[in-house]
Amino acid sequence: MATPHFLVHDHVDNVGVIVVEDVEAGQDLTGWVMDKDETITIKALDPIPLGHKIAVVDLKSGDTVMKYGHDVGKLVTDAGKGHHVHTHNAKTKRW
Repeated sequence: MATPHFLVHDHVDNVGVIVVEDVEAGQDLTGWVMDKDETITIKALDPIPLGHKIAVVDLKSGDTVMKYGHDVGKLVTDAGKGHHVHTHNAKTKRW
């Protein structure tokens, strides 16, 4: 397998973590679903910085963000598959 652009730690995750620099909108990305040892491909629809998240499915406002097999927050605006997910559209459920 070629070096992945993003990692999905658990098959229940709905976001992946970008592990390369300079992801650009329109770029075809390869991701590794680690617990299943599978690869997936997604077209990035936004520029996404290293360490930020990419939606691997269509997400709607109010949806739970799953990362590392855990609930890490909720969407406050829609983020379709391939879009950047970060503090501009996802928040913790604590506040």
